[in-house]
Amino acid sequence: MPIDPLTIIGEILGEPAGSMRNPVNAEYRCPYINSTCLKRSQKIQGPYPVCSIFTGRRTPDLIAVCPKRFYAADLVHDVIKHCWMGAQPQNPQVAYEVSMKGFGNVDFVIADVDQETNRVRSFISVELQAVDISGSVESAYQATLNSQTLESWPSYGINWGNVRKRYISQLIAKGFFHHHWGSRMVAVLQTSLYTQFRKYIEFDELPATGNSNIIFMLYKFEPIEGSENCAQQIVLDRVVGTSHSSLMTGSLYRATPPREQFCERILAGLARQ
Repeated sequence: MPIDPLTIIGEILGEPAGSMRNPVNAEYRCPYINSTCLKRSQKIQGPYPVCSIFTGRRTPDLIAVCPKRFYAADLVHDVIKHCWMGAQPQNPQVAYEVSMKGFGNVDFVIADVDQETNRVRSFISVELQAVDISGSVESAYQATLNSQTLESWPSYGINWGNVRKRYISQLIAKGFFHHHWGSRMVAVLQTSLYTQFRKYIEFDELPATGNSNIIFMLYKFEPIEGSENCAQQIVLDRVVGTSHSSLMTGSLYRATPPREQFCERILAGLARQ
């Protein structure tokens, strides 16, 4: 049975995939960064402007595969409103792609800068995280551009484990630094990805208004009423606080599987030799 690629590709250049079948005519311009799309693929020359894909055939869920998709939300407003420590900033300024040796980089930092002395009074760092996929949806992307159907379903899935291992370790390290700086690290991601984190790591969930030095700002997709091609917008779902120490402890000390089960795996491995 022919497969509609629009059941796989969610958005291209910020538009529903069915409305953006010729991204070259749009000069591959990403509306969220107001410049050429930065995504690339080894098999495609030029940009690979897939913002989101659908997962799950029975109950499709739209999930962002590019972190720039979160810029559709008013992140600066949301961070200041829900995550700022103490009094609201008097002169908030945004610095993008801030990096430092021994620290790494963050997507952007909101800093309250004293206008007279040009000194930073306080700041909050923000890191965006989309998902990685295993396999590829390139065939569905090409079929979308060519208004064709697929003969078979492409082999792809969400690499939850890879994202979790990489991102959580970064949050622990950067959260530790921000703890000593008297600041906070804000993690922007989809609720569905956060749910996967919580299945594997049982860290403390604390009020964002408390002593949390890591804040998860969770977003979700919602249909835009009356829009063509079922366009969706990304909106703030909820805000959850935790600490770098709780995140680290939850990562290291998980429920231990039975010793007997591991011994069975050892014997199975020996039998295959």
